[in-house]
Amino acid sequence: MGDRIVVSGGSGFIGTHLIKELLTHNHEFVNLDINEPIDQEQESFYFNCDICQPILEKFGKDAQVIFNLAAVHRTPGHPSNEYFETNILGAKNVCDFARRNNINTIVFTSSIAVYGTYEAQKSEATLTMPDIPYGISKLNAEYIHKLWQKEDPTNRRLIIIRPGVVFGKHEKGNFTRLINSLSKGYFFYPGRKDTLKGCIYVKDLVELMINRVLEAKVGVEIINASYHPSPKISKIVKTIKFFTKSKSHTITLPSKLLFLASRVLYSLFGLKSFHPNRIKKLMISNDINGEKMNSLIHPKYELELGIKDWLEETNYSQNKKVY
Repeated sequence: MGDRIVVSGGSGFIGTHLIKELLTHNHEFVNLDINEPIDQEQESFYFNCDICQPILEKFGKDAQVIFNLAAVHRTPGHPSNEYFETNILGAKNVCDFARRNNINTIVFTSSIAVYGTYEAQKSEATLTMPDIPYGISKLNAEYIHKLWQKEDPTNRRLIIIRPGVVFGKHEKGNFTRLINSLSKGYFFYPGRKDTLKGCIYVKDLVELMINRVLEAKVGVEIINASYHPSPKISKIVKTIKFFTKSKSHTITLPSKLLFLASRVLYSLFGLKSFHPNRIKKLMISNDINGEKMNSLIHPKYELELGIKDWLEETNYSQNKKVY
């Protein structure tokens, strides 16, 4: 994979799993992040670095690859300007850092949010029409990386990964809330049971990222990181109930009632989990075409084994919750 690897944003959810995998192969790397690592075993590789500022030259010595994972991503949850300041300015600083240090490979984690929010299936060839600040900022960051690659097209490699909903240990997102809700004996389908949820287990995502660094040719490569076909939310719930042995009840809440409840709970108590935009997002399919990914790797886990592995890693049988 090269001499040295720079991981920007390595203290986050995906970065923690990426670094864990790099450690198993004895790769030399540095983790540049404003937050300390989740895993204490990774502390010796960590350097405090804000990618909204120019990145110091010393971190690029002998580096051959950059994994650019740093981002403001939870949505809704941040003022619009924070998505642009971190995701766009961060992309510029990472590319400037690569230029100064003659680093010719960048793996950039973008998002399926660049496609926009609507029911139709999205492939890598689908027109990008982001409709939220996060998606807009990610698409702009893609363009910045593409400009970097275009400056030296015969030597530089840019791998853009657009993950679906990523689940696994340290996720703290929709899958975590879903499992923990079912463990309490109830789950409310938001409006419908047939929404499609493009998703991927974090360990399969890391496998894809490393594979493309090893195999991708010079140029720009864009890949949807999502299982194909996208599973229905009802299948995800059924899978979780099977592996957790949950007897919980599931109820489908009418969309109008759910929207009314979300507005009341968010306006009165400020509960971000009930933000109307988040509730709306839950009721619309994010159907992602993952055929290209399947042609490049054979995911080890897929949905069922990914959930099973996550439950085992977090000792769900004892804790009755995941993290």
